[in-house]
Amino acid sequence: MNKNTSDIIRLLGKNLQPLRVMNGIKVISSYYLSKLIKQPIQWGYPIAFSVEPTTSCNLRCPQCPSGLRSFTRETGSLELETYKNIIDQLYRTSGYITLYFQGEPYLNKNFNAIVNYAYQKKMYTATSSNAHYFNKENAESIIKSGIDRLIISIDGIDQETYSKYRIGGSIDKVIKGTQALVEAKKNLKSKTPHIIWQFIVFRHNEHQLEDIKKMAAEVDVDELSIKTAQIYEFETGNDLIPSNENYSRYKKDENGYRFKNKLLNHCWKLWSSCVFTWNGQVVPCCFDKDAHYQLGSINSKSFKEIWQGDAYQKFRSQLVKGRKHIDICKNCSEGTSVWKN
Repeated sequence: MNKNTSDIIRLLGKNLQPLRVMNGIKVISSYYLSKLIKQPIQWGYPIAFSVEPTTSCNLRCPQCPSGLRSFTRETGSLELETYKNIIDQLYRTSGYITLYFQGEPYLNKNFNAIVNYAYQKKMYTATSSNAHYFNKENAESIIKSGIDRLIISIDGIDQETYSKYRIGGSIDKVIKGTQALVEAKKNLKSKTPHIIWQFIVFRHNEHQLEDIKKMAAEVDVDELSIKTAQIYEFETGNDLIPSNENYSRYKKDENGYRFKNKLLNHCWKLWSSCVFTWNGQVVPCCFDKDAHYQLGSINSKSFKEIWQGDAYQKFRSQLVKGRKHIDICKNCSEGTSVWKN
């Protein structure tokens, strides 16, 4: 079991219910048995899963298919009927939901209702936003929706640096939107959401690490997360890769760039989680951004049929034999935070 999943279990807290605990034991045991015998065994259901509220985004980040408007799959926004169908089938065994995949979640006009439906099912809810749609008028409704964990992207301390990656964005809106949430949370005497500023380190902002720590303390966010950047086509180099390798997923050698860490030849996510696109397609993980590996639709099959079906088992079988042959796995070395406040 990896650190991300142990963090999920820790964060669930009071939402750990008997069926969810039993399911977790089944997932963990079947995962390790699958590794041992090199055959896909799956006794449980996802411990956690992600649902995509929308593919739309107001920004044009250069390493993001939403920002680049480069999807080859169908785009749109999640309907409440589709979402409730997903939740109703999974909430008994899964207690953690990430309401994000691609796009800006708060562009979905029903997003607060989406959060609240999972909250009513005693699920831990998390999302990630660029904070351009937070203000004093809607801050309290966002807090009251029941969102537990809110990650806000802020990759610079000034407009010039911030907008080099968050193209079309406003650092002023990010700061004021965060301040509105912090104030509303205090006014409502609410313990949630846990507000996180996420600073992805690039070459153009790595000199601002000390400054972002000070700014996070001034704005009074609950946590500052410093994260490494996932870069596409990194092998020959990229201007976004930091000069300081301590803040990079990649290391330079005589042949170009390579991953610093060894690519493990297995994947816990195929046993513990899944991703639903806005229109109900099930894909294996968040690295399948264009939903190339569609394993079934929640609109035409039950989740049980999909999760235990031939397509999923074939993918797991391929994975236990060697992930290096699966294209979405080749750039999968999800960075972890290197500093927290």
